[in-house]
Amino acid sequence: MTTAAAIDCGTNSIRLLVADADPETGQLVDRERRMEIVRLGQGVDRTGRLAPEALARTLAACRDYAAAIAAHGVTPDRLRFVATSASRDAENRDDFVRGVKEILGVVPEVITGDEEAALSFTGATRELAGRPEVARPFLVMDIGGGSTEFVLGDDRVSAARSVDIGCVRLTERHLTTADGAVADPPGPEALAALTADIDAALELAAERVPLERAGTLVGLAGSVTTVAAMALELSEYDPAAIHHAVLERERVREIVDWLLRATHAERAAVPSMHPGRVDVIGAGALVLLRAMERADVARVTVSEHDILDGLLWSVLAR
Repeated sequence: MTTAAAIDCGTNSIRLLVADADPETGQLVDRERRMEIVRLGQGVDRTGRLAPEALARTLAACRDYAAAIAAHGVTPDRLRFVATSASRDAENRDDFVRGVKEILGVVPEVITGDEEAALSFTGATRELAGRPEVARPFLVMDIGGGSTEFVLGDDRVSAARSVDIGCVRLTERHLTTADGAVADPPGPEALAALTADIDAALELAAERVPLERAGTLVGLAGSVTTVAAMALELSEYDPAAIHHAVLERERVREIVDWLLRATHAERAAVPSMHPGRVDVIGAGALVLLRAMERADVARVTVSEHDILDGLLWSVLAR
């Protein structure tokens, strides 16, 4: 077994995985899996720049992760750090890159949406590929803070597309009042504009990825796993219960309808809800539902394994 580490820094969260891997058997054993909501993409859609306070939150999390990585004895040559939508879009991305290099000893890779999709596909489907009862091809949907990736494939990727409908970006576009506060709850005009934006992006994704070919839809990231936790009525967030849970479309619709009618306080009172997702979960959950409808699938398989797991396998392949 070889120990390696991976960090995925997205628009809303930064996540760490330290694991032991056996490339011969495909076994991955977690040592540590962590997530912090840092909202790196705060305001990027509007200003084109990383906000100083968002950058400070992200680099503080990097310092915590550096200590954890060192405690597990992982050296920089066994670490891969990727940054996704927010740092692709920001004019001052160099400040972010410089800070990460100073703290962790590696240069963050600002990967393209297509690279992100391929890594997510590997992480999400490596286990499922060994189960003959799971229908092929897989359609992996990774709902991030700034973008959502769609990738179709069987043993390997056949088509992929990244579109700008992440939960943070959509919330800032459509569910925020003139003074910058999140609508509580949003009105019908805002919801209509949000839905139209999502549907337009899904049509853009479908130009490259035939969504209707999905044998199994696999949903990734916090919006999907939070909906799963709500569907399972968990008293607290439980990754083991959520991993590979199967959600029916009508149950997803019920949860989305409630989220978009609920106030901030009502959403915050959900026991499995991470505080950093309270304001953006409605937009992310609606992406999930509209994608299920556009692909005409009756259910989604939820995965706790995603780009982090794909990243870790890529470290071993280098």
